[in-house]
Parts: sequence; structure tokens; C-alpha cells
Amino acid sequence: MKIAVIMGGISSEREVSLNSGNEVFNNLDRSKYEVTKIVINNTEDVFTKISNDIDFAFIALHGKFGEDGRIQSILEAKNIPYSGCGPLSSGICMDKNITKKILKHSNLPTADWIVTNSINKINYDKIDSFGYPVFIKPNSGGSSVATFCVRSKEEVKNAVEKVLEVDEYAIIEKYIPGREYTSFVLNGEVYPTISIKANSDFFDYTSKYNDNGAIEEVVYLEDKLQEEINKISEICWRIFYCKAYVRIDMIIHDGVPYVLELNTLPGLTKTSLIPRSAAAKGLNFSVLLDKIIEYSLPQ
Repeated sequence: MKIAVIMGGISSEREVSLNSGNEVFNNLDRSKYEVTKIVINNTEDVFTKISNDIDFAFIALHGKFGEDGRIQSILEAKNIPYSGCGPLSSGICMDKNITKKILKHSNLPTADWIVTNSINKINYDKIDSFGYPVFIKPNSGGSSVATFCVRSKEEVKNAVEKVLEVDEYAIIEKYIPGREYTSFVLNGEVYPTISIKANSDFFDYTSKYNDNGAIEEVVYLEDKLQEEINKISEICWRIFYCKAYVRIDMIIHDGVPYVLELNTLPGLTKTSLIPRSAAAKGLNFSVLLDKIIEYSLPQ
């Protein structure tokens, strides 16, 4: 099977994508696959660099024009199978506002929020009702790029302004105190939960990608709580039409798991979360990649 690992991209997460892509490239089993790299530097590269003779595209892109369903649509038009969720799921889960609306409609706990596309349209009364601090971040971003923990009304405008430099909409979210966890789902099966304790105020970009940025470990929670996390993960898998694999981030407050977001193309670097979860069930990185490919192919 000829596999092209697609990495790079045009988003603010390009560096993370290159790291993910290189890890995938280095760990794909050469006894099973003929592997090549494709580095995307602009949107036109999808048409000029991805040839029709490849059997499978392993997408290691993150953020805009990677996780948002656009490259998935192009690959489908070229009849090239690819890793992960389809265009609809990808687009929905990339948009935090839409994701949270679906979560709320499905009676799954998620923090209250508002969105804005202008510093002149900020609803300060609503933010005041949340109480401070609040989180302000890109509505369609990832890796905690341009994410701010805002502790006073005076800081809001500047944070929104910075977010709008990288995204069309800023999402302003009520702060939910508690420990962050992530749930990895592979082909509908919930894998062991990972606990995240950042060595900073929150799990920001530095915490995620520096070797000593956070303590991330597999945890086995008390039965009732673990059952609730697994149930929420399974519901998310179903209502967002996920395929192959997804990572679901949560914060647990007073015994209640609040869903933060779904990652349809989670990081696959040496410090990423899902390889840790997979390893706890005996899947090394190479086997995990095999499984992602297997479950991504048309059944």
C-alpha cells in the first residue's frame, strides 16, 4: 500500500503538524507500506503534490485547511481514502460554537459561552454573568494557540483583539475549575483516560508541546465517574458521526465531566496524548497507526 503522509499546512498549528507528520512517517511499518511525505505550504499544493496513484492519505494536518473538512472533501473528490473523520464531522468539530450547540442539545455538560467577531460586539453583560476568569480563544483553532485566561473585564477587549488576528470568531467561555482529562476513542471503543496536570495556569501551547510542560498519565477513576466519561465519549462519537479515531477533552468539576471540544485529528507527536492511551492497552505507536489506517479505509 502506498501511503502519503500529509503535513505542514497553512494554519497557526503548522509546526505541530510537521512534528506529527514526521512521527507518523518514521513509525509506519515499512514491511506493510510504501511511505512518502507531502508537505503542504499553500492550498494549491493539495492539487499539485497529491498524485492520484497513492492508495491512502494519512492526514497529519492540524487547524485550518486540515481539520476543517476541506482537504477531506478534496481527497474524496480524488477518490483517495484518508485517515480520520469525514468532511461533515471535521467541519462541525472544528467549530467550537457549533460543537457546543450540539452538545447542549444532546444534554451533555459543556461550559456556557458566547462568540463575537468584533471588539465592538462584545456582550460584557453576558461575560459578567459568567464571572471571572473566562477563557477567550479562537472559535476554530487548536493547540491552545492564542488562548487567554482573562481575569478581569479590562483584559477582555485586548484578548478578543488578539484572537481575531488569527480567527474570524472569538469564543468567550465560562471558566470551569477542575482537572482536565482526555478520552481517546478508536473505532467507537473508548480507551483509557488520560489525566492532564499542566505546570502552568492552564494546558496552554507550551504545556502541550514542551517535554516538561505537563504531567500526563493514564488514570483509572472510580467506577461511576469512569462510566460517565465513557458514556459521554460514546455519545460524542455517535452524535458527531466520528470515524476511525477522535480525542475528546473534558474538565471534571464536582464529579461532572464537562466537554471542552472534540479533536478529529489529534496530535501524534512523541508527547501527544492518544499514543499514551493506546500504549496502556498494549498498542505501540506503529500498531496504533495500523489501526487508524484499517478503521479509516472503506468497510
